[in-house]
Amino acid sequence: MKPVPHATSLRRAPVQRRSAERLTRILDACADLLDEVGYDALSTRAVALRAGVPIGSVYRFFGNKRQMADALAQRNLERFTERVTERLKGSGDGGWRTAMDAVLDEYLSMKRTAPGFSLVDFGNQIPVGARDAEPNHRVADRLTEMLSGYLDREPDENLRRTFLIAVETADTLVHLAFRMAPEGDSKIIEEAREMLRAYLARVLD
Repeated sequence: MKPVPHATSLRRAPVQRRSAERLTRILDACADLLDEVGYDALSTRAVALRAGVPIGSVYRFFGNKRQMADALAQRNLERFTERVTERLKGSGDGGWRTAMDAVLDEYLSMKRTAPGFSLVDFGNQIPVGARDAEPNHRVADRLTEMLSGYLDREPDENLRRTFLIAVETADTLVHLAFRMAPEGDSKIIEEAREMLRAYLARVLD
């Protein structure tokens, strides 16, 4: 079991393996309960019960449920990064088109299968309906760092701006697709893919 990455919302980062495993159980329980009861009905006590830990263990890491959701969003971003990186390892020199497909496909996969992801994703849905720009900036920063070497480009402000525009576009259209259908409207997703290809071809080719 991998330790949960340090998140800024943690009161205290886990040091020992046992503590890291307890934090993992807490975040897993938080994710499951988000799917079952939603954010408004989520409580630290319910998370503690589901995780099988004392309530004090929850408060050791988090002051409230918002901090828990923030940490879950950070973990989602770390797992997303790992999935994209692993997928690109065996792809050879596929260029930006291969990278874009990996990023979009892994995001869609997590959207469909990762517990709690439909509400939290990378942090821009809690409270429900909030569309804070900060998480998309964080994703653009991560993509710039992760893909600059793969694309053989400088991780400069121009590349970051390109990824930020792509992330904002994909975020809006994917959310629309999932409002239209539980698994994501396939036609809207394909339109999003084509729009991203057209934009990135103009900028990166």
